Amino acid sequence: MSPRSARLARLSRSVTFSACHRLHSKALSDEENLKLFGKCNNPNGHGHNYKGEKLICILRIDPVSGMVMNLTDLKEFMQEAILEPLDHKNLDKDVPYFAEVVSTTENLAVFIWESLLKLLPSGTLHKVEVQETEQNVVVYKGEETMVK
Repeated sequence: MSPRSARLARLSRSVTFSACHRLHSKALSDEENLKLFGKCNNPNGHGHNYKGEKLICILRIDPVSGMVMNLTDLKEFMQEAILEPLDHKNLDKDVPYFAEVVSTTENLAVFIWESLLKLLPSGTLHKVEVQETEQNVVVYKGEETMVK
């Protein structure tokens, strides 16, 4: 098959995990944290059933296997990068990354991105999407910068 006729596809896989956290910034006073984060600043924390989805960027469909990536491999990568460190954990206490980083969904998406980058073939990760609730979804695509 010539490169011109090679077929490209995106591959997506979702996982669901449960975790608790407390939105609290060490850079703010207790009063400022309560004002900024409201009930999510509860000293005892609160929990979510997160849905994590990640997409692999456009990849060539292998003409022999018919796949862009073996789904068993992708499942194992997601197990190691997402489920093992995050599922049924207190993000602030059990995940070292969040010792100094506020455990917002935005930062959770960055954590997942960085964890997957270590495991996936170079250049394959396109985006990470984390759904905290049906109304709140964060999409992270790596180090994008805003143009001022």
